[in-house]
Amino acid sequence: MVISKIITRDFVFAFVAQFAFSLSFFTLIPTLPIYLSRLKSTETEIGILIGVSSVASLVFRPLVGRALLKTPERDFMLAGAILFTFTSLAYLFAHPFWPFLMVRIFQGIGLAFFFTASTTLIANISPEAHRGQSISYFFLAFNIAFALAPSMGMFMINQFNFTFLFLMCIGLSLCSYYFTTHLNKREALPLDDSSPEDRSFLSRKALPPSIMSLCTHMIWGALTAFFPLYALDHGVNNPGLFFAAFAVMLILGRSLGGRILDLYSREKIISPCLTAYILSMIILAFSKTLFMFILVAIIWGAGNAFLIPALVAFVIDLAGSSRGPALGTFTAISDLGVGLGAVIMGLVLCWTSYQVMFLCLALIGLINFLYFILFVRKRKF
Repeated sequence: MVISKIITRDFVFAFVAQFAFSLSFFTLIPTLPIYLSRLKSTETEIGILIGVSSVASLVFRPLVGRALLKTPERDFMLAGAILFTFTSLAYLFAHPFWPFLMVRIFQGIGLAFFFTASTTLIANISPEAHRGQSISYFFLAFNIAFALAPSMGMFMINQFNFTFLFLMCIGLSLCSYYFTTHLNKREALPLDDSSPEDRSFLSRKALPPSIMSLCTHMIWGALTAFFPLYALDHGVNNPGLFFAAFAVMLILGRSLGGRILDLYSREKIISPCLTAYILSMIILAFSKTLFMFILVAIIWGAGNAFLIPALVAFVIDLAGSSRGPALGTFTAISDLGVGLGAVIMGLVLCWTSYQVMFLCLALIGLINFLYFILFVRKRKF
């Protein structure tokens, strides 16, 4: 059976480790902007402090990708879990701006270690004929965590306090470390077998899908930084409901439609997904109620459910045997998008309004769509 070829022992332990790590990370998405706002940080400072983690991560992801050619993925996953544990602890003591900035930088490094290694591990252990389906299933670890974590994080700060939230993040990071220790160590490629592509800082083969991922993650970065505050301004006490609805769509799409990624060309999957991004941001610009926010989350989630696994599979298709450097490049540029989205849209928000900011995100989605239509789809899918 196909499922038995995909759901191996290492797949299960990597999935659970990723799930625990993602829970710890995603609980901070709606809560950190509120935490910083209560500490009197400005909107520009919030954008920088939220986005700097992704900027730090992008610097290290290509380095991790190259190192994975000769270092087992498990080692980097363990290092990432340890870093996330200590940075979660540091939140209890660090205050904005500079101490908090340093903590966010080191947390970004931990993200680079864990996420790059776990994605590369799954790419390497997946059956080639079912790679899209395998990646789609693994991404459910992110999605299920994302369905639970934002609402859970808001519940923690509403019913308890931020100290309790950060302690929970520490515990989840330690759980991730524990399950990662159960992974088998895999043989890395000998250094002599590496190509010039492996030794360059960025993988040129991975650049087209990476640029597309940068645009989509700019939208993600801006929404995670500023939507919680926008929702609170409109009387929605739990912005996590928006992200939960988004995650539910991801879970449904990737669990029920995973095989689609192996049955249809990348072009047929990517085009409608990019359209969903544009439409959802236009609607969000004119939305002020929880019902409309949920509608936006559903449309956005439907597009994201297939877009990101399709782009990852596209990267692997182009990379050949150089999967580590290619995925390092892809995830680094994706992180750059998150950071740029938060910082740039923070500046736009200071000068204009939320409505203008959301329309700017729709424009980014349109630019991404045109880039794909005019340049990327000419490649062989």
